[in-house]
Amino acid sequence: MKAVVLAAPGQIEVRTLPDPAPARDQVVVRVHACGICGSDLQLVDGTLAGAAYPFVPGHELAGEVVAVGADVADLRVGDRVAADPSLPCGTCAPCRRGAVNLCRRFGVIGASVDGGFAEYVALPARNAYVLPEQVSYAAGALLEPFACVVHGFQRLAPPAGSAFLVVGAGAIGLMLLELALRTAPAEVVAVERHAERRAVAERLGARAHATVAEALATRPEGFDCVVDATGVPAAVEEAFDTVAPGGRLLLFGVARASDRVRLAPYRIYRDEITVLGSMSVGHAFAPALELVAGGAFELERLVTHTVGLEGFAEAVELLRRGEALKTHVIPSLVDGSGAASAR
Repeated sequence: MKAVVLAAPGQIEVRTLPDPAPARDQVVVRVHACGICGSDLQLVDGTLAGAAYPFVPGHELAGEVVAVGADVADLRVGDRVAADPSLPCGTCAPCRRGAVNLCRRFGVIGASVDGGFAEYVALPARNAYVLPEQVSYAAGALLEPFACVVHGFQRLAPPAGSAFLVVGAGAIGLMLLELALRTAPAEVVAVERHAERRAVAERLGARAHATVAEALATRPEGFDCVVDATGVPAAVEEAFDTVAPGGRLLLFGVARASDRVRLAPYRIYRDEITVLGSMSVGHAFAPALELVAGGAFELERLVTHTVGLEGFAEAVELLRRGEALKTHVIPSLVDGSGAASAR
């Protein structure tokens, strides 16, 4: 099979690899679509912990089951599936109390083991969720980031009537905005420096500004729920300054492990501000699939570019420059570029 391989930080190759065979508890999936995530940029750069170079990246994937391990009873060849890429150990203290996303030996399909930027991928059967007929492969490949968003909202637990501010209107930020718009908000505001993304946020029903200062000028009392979807330390610090007394700040964007921010502890004390983190999917994959299958969210609208395996390196640079909202790698595309249906 053909696959994208990160041979080392900064070294992207397309190689021919042996076709995977399923272990007893695995299935092999022919990948129909796999999304490029912001964390994939960090894997390319070598700034995200837990990667086992060389490896095949790609954790936002959907496809068709083509082989089934001997012990797999609830999946069959031909099933259309999306993958939860989480690989918790199941035995550490967080796993034992059910917090599998906080596993001390947390692994990820597409980082610690080979992932979906390939024609085929082997994965544990328990990680594969059958897609209803009405859910396309494109939507299936967006279920993992959407499930992360659902988990983030479970952490945030926004009260009805909250005023929301989302900093960063990339694909994740737009999912956050759309979910916020469905929680009986007082208002929902986006901050995004790219005009095209601001326009998308406004089409969804949010107000949008180019800077945090502009957003705060429209609501000097601050926002009840503020979400940073950038992972940029300076943006986190600005977001903190917009939290209203008694409000909540959710750190959703993936920062580098070495990054640090400066927050005012007196203000956290005086205004009873809650600062939260949100890591991975938790137990939100099934609820996210239910929301999408029910027609509440049309995730495919976020896909702006599709490429073949040979176009991966170029697509990474498009994302890095902010010129792509969500790019899907379609392994069946031969020329490495151009548009294609992901269904």
